[in-house]
Amino acid sequence: MLSFPLLSSLFRLFSRKHCQSPPPSVQIPDHDKKCCYFNLACDYSYGPESDRWLPTESPPVYTKDDPGNIDLGVLRTVEETVDRLSPNLRELSMQIHSHPELMFIEKQAHDWLSEYMSRHGFKVTPHYLGLSTAWRAEYQHGKGGIVIGINSEMDALAGIGHACGHNLIAVSGVGVAIAVKTAMEIHNISGKVILLGTPAEEGGGGKVILLERGGYEDMDACLMCHPSPGLPHSISVGTTIAMQQIDVEYFGHSAHAGAAPWEGTNALDAAFLAYSSISVLRQQMKPDCRIHGVVQGKEWSPNVIPDYARMRWLVRAPTYAELVPLVERAKNCFNGAALATSCTINLNSGRAYYELNQNDVLAQEFADIVGSRYGMLSTTVSSSASTDFGNVSYALPSLHPAFAIPTEPRGGNHTPAFAKSAATLEAHNATMTVTKGLALIALRILSDHSFLSEVRLLLLCFEGKGG
Repeated sequence: MLSFPLLSSLFRLFSRKHCQSPPPSVQIPDHDKKCCYFNLACDYSYGPESDRWLPTESPPVYTKDDPGNIDLGVLRTVEETVDRLSPNLRELSMQIHSHPELMFIEKQAHDWLSEYMSRHGFKVTPHYLGLSTAWRAEYQHGKGGIVIGINSEMDALAGIGHACGHNLIAVSGVGVAIAVKTAMEIHNISGKVILLGTPAEEGGGGKVILLERGGYEDMDACLMCHPSPGLPHSISVGTTIAMQQIDVEYFGHSAHAGAAPWEGTNALDAAFLAYSSISVLRQQMKPDCRIHGVVQGKEWSPNVIPDYARMRWLVRAPTYAELVPLVERAKNCFNGAALATSCTINLNSGRAYYELNQNDVLAQEFADIVGSRYGMLSTTVSSSASTDFGNVSYALPSLHPAFAIPTEPRGGNHTPAFAKSAATLEAHNATMTVTKGLALIALRILSDHSFLSEVRLLLLCFEGKGG
């Protein structure tokens, strides 16, 4: 008997069509309007306390002896391996959490994680593909076979540390890779497992860069996970939305603000006019789109006309197709502010993040495993956050479940409270449960060719529609 008898009714992912269209025409599936738990910025002050994961709770014990399509021996190997690794992975997670590093400067995390993988028998390539903090760890058993990819994120957020829980993502990837390697050795499963350490998810597009440079070319499928607020013991296999980063610089001319302001060209005026223009634009934006940004500068003084100002903006839309025209409208606001203030402007667009294209076959299998074996509820409710893994998910079959960790009211991702949550033992235990599920998915991909054919068929169907 399942611990959660209503589990099957919550698997809404099965209603989605198996043939999806690629960007720019991907359609977002209908969602359960009664559930909002997997928005990565959930505010639980509007929900009853019974809907929150309190720190006193722990992930459920195993609830089912029959693993379904998973070999019992493989299952025991995975669970025993992750349980054995768990204390060390907890230490590694806390080490990363205690030393937060921003995008592209994750030097300590790079060294700690790559050295850990090397000690566990992986061939490690540091500073992978020209990125100083990217790394690759691989293990081959036998000759040929399937190649499974896994991702570990490492970067933190300025001022608030690991407020998106990338310390948990890092050790989950490590745990999945080592559990898969162990099972390959014990059960003689041929193939290769590759773990990529992917820097700069928080705006730098590390995975997009690695994708462009061939870092994912030899993979047959790729897996990772991400912590979020949510119902206790639950996961989501919903999508995320597309995003474009835009950096704006305004160049003016300084002057004495009191004696001769007419001699100046005020770059700060341009920045605030652009900010106001974006605020007006929001009135005509669709409710599922987002634009948000910050104003920056250099040693401003009220008695000096600022000759330089810079801004960083993030533009989001449900799909890449909807993102493109919204980005152009935002750029019009920035250019218009430069024209109005006689400033010169420099616009620099970062790499766009596509919306997440979850592979439905992988999603269903993962939901089955963690639901029946570990009592985790599943949903397809999506998030209005974004990830550079979205681009990977359009290049090869991919799975990127979100999983719940204990959070405070108004303490979702990208808040100091979430950084605190990401350090809890309960969050680590939830991560280890999801790690087991991902490792079992990876091993099924490696050993079950008919299953892999279903996974590939879904991507081929999607590519056929894409033209």
